[in-house]
Amino acid sequence: MAARTGTAPNRLLKHVLLLTLLLAFTVMIGGGAWIFKSRAPIPDRIVGPDGTVLTTAEQILGGQAVYQKYGLMDYGTVLGHGSYLGPDYTAEALHIMTRSLQDHYAAAEYGTTYAELDEARRAAVSALVKAELKQNRYDESTGTLTFSAAQAEALEAVREHYRAYFADGDPLAALPPGLIQEAHLPATDRQWVAEGDQVAQIADFFAWTAWLSAANRPGENYSYTNNWPYAPESGNEAGYPAVFWSTVSVTLLIAGLALILWLQRRYQLEMEPAYRTFPRYDLSKLAVTPGQRRLGKYVLVVTLLFLVQSLLGGLLAHYYAEGSTFFGFDLTRLLPFNIAKGWHLQLAIFWIATGWLTMGLYTAPAIAGEEPKGQPVLIDVLFWALVAVVGGSLIGEWLGVKGYLGNNWWLLGHQGWEYLELGRIWQILLVAGLGLWVFILWRGLRRPLDAESDRGGLKHLLLYTSVAIPAFYVFAFFIQPDTHITYADYWRWWIIHLWVEGIFEVFAVVIIGYLMVSLKLVTERSTVRALYFQLTILLGSGIIGTGHHYYWIGAPEMWIGLGAVFSALEVVPLTLLMVEAWEQYKIAREGGVDFPYRGTFWFLVAVAFWNLFGAGMLGFLINLPIVNYFQHGSWLTPAHGHGALMGVYGMLAIALVLYVLRNIIKPEKWSDRAVALSFWGLNIGLMGMLAVTLIPVGFLQLAESFTNGFHAARAISFYRQPVVNTLMWLRALPDTVFLVPGILPLIWLAARGLFNLRSVQPATGDAVEVDLATDAAD
Repeated sequence: MAARTGTAPNRLLKHVLLLTLLLAFTVMIGGGAWIFKSRAPIPDRIVGPDGTVLTTAEQILGGQAVYQKYGLMDYGTVLGHGSYLGPDYTAEALHIMTRSLQDHYAAAEYGTTYAELDEARRAAVSALVKAELKQNRYDESTGTLTFSAAQAEALEAVREHYRAYFADGDPLAALPPGLIQEAHLPATDRQWVAEGDQVAQIADFFAWTAWLSAANRPGENYSYTNNWPYAPESGNEAGYPAVFWSTVSVTLLIAGLALILWLQRRYQLEMEPAYRTFPRYDLSKLAVTPGQRRLGKYVLVVTLLFLVQSLLGGLLAHYYAEGSTFFGFDLTRLLPFNIAKGWHLQLAIFWIATGWLTMGLYTAPAIAGEEPKGQPVLIDVLFWALVAVVGGSLIGEWLGVKGYLGNNWWLLGHQGWEYLELGRIWQILLVAGLGLWVFILWRGLRRPLDAESDRGGLKHLLLYTSVAIPAFYVFAFFIQPDTHITYADYWRWWIIHLWVEGIFEVFAVVIIGYLMVSLKLVTERSTVRALYFQLTILLGSGIIGTGHHYYWIGAPEMWIGLGAVFSALEVVPLTLLMVEAWEQYKIAREGGVDFPYRGTFWFLVAVAFWNLFGAGMLGFLINLPIVNYFQHGSWLTPAHGHGALMGVYGMLAIALVLYVLRNIIKPEKWSDRAVALSFWGLNIGLMGMLAVTLIPVGFLQLAESFTNGFHAARAISFYRQPVVNTLMWLRALPDTVFLVPGILPLIWLAARGLFNLRSVQPATGDAVEVDLATDAAD
């Protein structure tokens, strides 16, 4: 009777989740179709007033490919997306064009430069310039964009600027001279890049993005990018929708939080304790399979990749503070900022994902109580496949940016999109590796899955969320070097937001639920119901919440409303996870010194804290459209990124590998002291990075953008201001705390574990002894 009682509510919750997914993805796909239909045109040709062809679509798309080939999205930004040491090339090109237009009309009207005009004449010239930039002269029937004589001069000014910029480099901004060279590609038969001067092509690409950021959409009084970047001298200022939807999103957040908390309490949708007195654990009775024993090397590699990734982060911070030199040594020729940044991002994904894969591989035989024949061999094959993909892709990115791969830069080198840097061949191999991981899990879980009558039960949820990890990465294959940048960013955020932040979060929620059940801390029935509730509100807000990345990429104005409302609602499930953290903290405290998984639960509490603070609060701050309009592409974004990616997903990966290591290491070789030291080092170090540098610099940059326009906030002169530069240098302190007491104890413990693994053995009894609560017993 009890089993039937739980079936009806679970069936309803399943249907609600499926309906939520259907509606959310309908909005995403329908909205994506609208983005594709309404994207800014890439003109077949841009001509001057006399019909002279100034540039072509081939040149513009070739320039986009040059931007990708040299990994410049990992140095600067276009339309605000990318990295922040270099300029935002859209804002910078728009500023150059605006100044050129101002001088052109000042000379034409008054015979002097714009700087020498009095206030009244400046206002008159400024009005002419704004009107010219806002006028859209694109003829859809002929595919021709006509520039005025002043705009043709402005385009040439942009080209001259970038010829000098890429030839001379910028030591203060860690840009090496001669980054772009014709010798890096064949003179003819080029792939993706047009024949001829690459610098001219990339300059035309930047100028085209500047045009679409200022020119009004047909029939509207705002640009293709909803008037971003903020550039009042060019006529770009925040529109009313940014203010309106910011207000609405705050209101709905408050209402949504109240509603969800009421639903959770009213229908008892939280995990319920499974014990009267705290369980007693005897790990000596725990089974250890040959495949589980092979996971020791996975744990060590996770910690080593974590160390390398963090050292690269320290190097990047140093480039911001000192420019090209590292305490007097010029490292940019060997390891320029764009390569180091690409490696930093890729290694973050690699080590975090490997930590999660490790937990999955351990879980399958733990659930099944047995291990299929040949499973250890597959686990070893997967390990070396991952090593090959990590090493090969990093080397390929370096070779590609350095120009050693020729036309193969996209296949084997640096693909050019932030977070999707690895070449297409490496992407295919990565998905194949993830597919092998799912196959290994399925082999191990076949019997438990067959035995679970509820196809939406906990074991099936674990399999479904595991399948989603490689499945959602497939959207990366929708992007080619000649994909329109607006549409490329549409799909790119399916990977960054829906894959990294969405599917990873879903897997995290399910795996934590399994962990709690396997330790007999909560009942499975209540956990499944709680998981469906959490997944519904998590995906219901998070999928459409992807839209906050679409505010200014050239998408329709409707995405401001959708992104604002649903990204604000993303805070709601994160708040519930913080409430759960209190229960996890009580578990760690109640278990006392004899609880073998205290380290795992310390990090789970950290995950919940950073979910609320890093992902929730900092994310909510920058996702309000009116705030995002001025700060988009500034340091408040990496403040949120560090708090979310490291604070949530990184801390969770550490929690999971600690759980695995605790079960396969000889008990006498375990050290709670090392785990505690790492816990405090990582959390204090991460909070220090945010509090000392990222957040204060972000607010200073926000003020600079609001006062002088966005181009000024991203100029290297901003980073050289004494206050800003001092804050950059101070980051060395929390970085050191993060690295030394934070990461090194983890490496020591992982290495110690690898050489002190428990022997293979079957279960010799029940490793968990518990007095079941009444409901759990039923």
